[in-house]
Amino acid sequence: MSERLELPPKYYLDYFTYLLAFVRRFYLDLLTDDEKEFLQDFDQLSENAQCLFIRFTNRRVAFFRVRKIKYPEIDNWAEALLELENKGFVARLSDYHQNRAGEILDIFSKPEVLGFAKQLALDTKGKASLKKDEVSDWLLESVPFPDLASYIDQSEPVVKVNYEAQTMLFKFLFFGNRHADMSEFVVRDLGHIRFERFDEDRFVPHFTSREEVEDRLKVSLAAEDFHLMKTAETDPLAINTWFLDWYENHVPLAEIAQPSLDRLMLKIAGFMERQKKLEEALVLFRMTTAPPSRERQVRLLMKLKDPEAATALAEEMLINPFNADEQFFAIDFQNQQAAQGQKKRARKSTTEWLLKSESVTIDVSWRYRVEEGVAEYFRAQGKQAVHTENFLFDGLFGLLFWDIIFDAGSSAIHHPLQRSPSDIYKPTFFEKRRPALLDRLDLLENKADTFHFLEAVFEEKYGISNPLVVWFPELLTLVKIAVEKIPAELLKKLLIEMATNVREHTRGFPDLFVWDETSYDFIEVKSPTDHLSPQQLYWLRFFETTGIRSKVLRVVWGYDQ
Repeated sequence: MSERLELPPKYYLDYFTYLLAFVRRFYLDLLTDDEKEFLQDFDQLSENAQCLFIRFTNRRVAFFRVRKIKYPEIDNWAEALLELENKGFVARLSDYHQNRAGEILDIFSKPEVLGFAKQLALDTKGKASLKKDEVSDWLLESVPFPDLASYIDQSEPVVKVNYEAQTMLFKFLFFGNRHADMSEFVVRDLGHIRFERFDEDRFVPHFTSREEVEDRLKVSLAAEDFHLMKTAETDPLAINTWFLDWYENHVPLAEIAQPSLDRLMLKIAGFMERQKKLEEALVLFRMTTAPPSRERQVRLLMKLKDPEAATALAEEMLINPFNADEQFFAIDFQNQQAAQGQKKRARKSTTEWLLKSESVTIDVSWRYRVEEGVAEYFRAQGKQAVHTENFLFDGLFGLLFWDIIFDAGSSAIHHPLQRSPSDIYKPTFFEKRRPALLDRLDLLENKADTFHFLEAVFEEKYGISNPLVVWFPELLTLVKIAVEKIPAELLKKLLIEMATNVREHTRGFPDLFVWDETSYDFIEVKSPTDHLSPQQLYWLRFFETTGIRSKVLRVVWGYDQ
């Protein structure tokens, strides 16, 4: 049994001070006077006060019940709390917090909130059947906030942590996003996730100007606001108005914020479409070209009885598709329009490919494990068959190009807890690494050298986080078999195609890898109710054109008589 890892009692202090040192090193010139003042003031706190403040900032709430504070590793926490209050790092509950009254009541239970109401001489009859939020809303409507705050402060002291904006910004500067948090340090040190190791002298800042920081942060906070409004079931038209006002006041943004803004616009536009607000959705989709924006626009234009505009946009997509989904959607749309003029029914490209494919009969007992059923069909013929889907070629790509992917010279490595370079899903990934990628592909010309290289990387990096590698012991064996079976020139073409668009071209590979001593095939398995996706068709056509052996097998259920 492996030894259980334990962190030192004040592990979080080490993490936070490392983060602050990182911010000083890379972003000091971008900080405001208030942010620099925080760094100085934090350094002057006692260790216990620092620990208590960090404990507060690592929670998702801003208000804390003093009687609930309990951190065994902090000696005399009451003294540390008083120090934080005297130096402005926390504040006692007051009238100033009226705009956050809901958050204050959130830290109490429903019975406790009802207790406040009784002590403030309110009639609580019938209120016990209400939900917690409803009880809180009623109390806040019934009692002036200063009276409520005064009562809570006297009976159940509450403090609010200050410097929220500063600590949020420092974490944002370190991680480059609002998704990651300080728990990333914990999972690393407990061994739950292994990160690639980097020379910290080669880190580059994620942001190069204050404008980049603020613009990226604005979008992240707007996305969080949208999520809250959607969760609260805010009127869709109110959400639409909110976002259009936000957009008008904040755009244009720095280039680094554009991908996040595109994702937000797609989310809001998709939400509006699902709410049947078609015209509003169309306006929002037109604000970005990121997929699936253009496809959704065409569909909406058809629903809104504007086929001319829909046709024109589909023609643009056909000329310059951004991904396989757009390409085949545009082809199918044009075919459907032509067929309607001839009063015919047009089939989708994916359907056509599926109908011309071979079929195989397997027992209906495999209904819920159809890929494994087809694999057994081939094994019965003396072949080897494994359900590989994406992990085979993605794994080969990740192992063969490991050092190139995580090249610190790519300006895409910013901190020690990165699971992938920040540009892996951007067009710049291939542009920056083209010479190194092409040079590495020459290794495939010599099978023995390739195997030796893959074995060394597999052994050295096993278990380290890589977005393209799914770790399991048999991965290396399967990758080597694929390298052995597929001619080097064909494998080069495949890997280059993957590198040019890592986001899109690392998905949609055939389900099964089947081989014997003399041949191999990649098999896309489709049950009677399943359909090909555009990305699956993309790879099937690529394989056919390139010469990599692949096919689709339609499953027909066999029944015992």
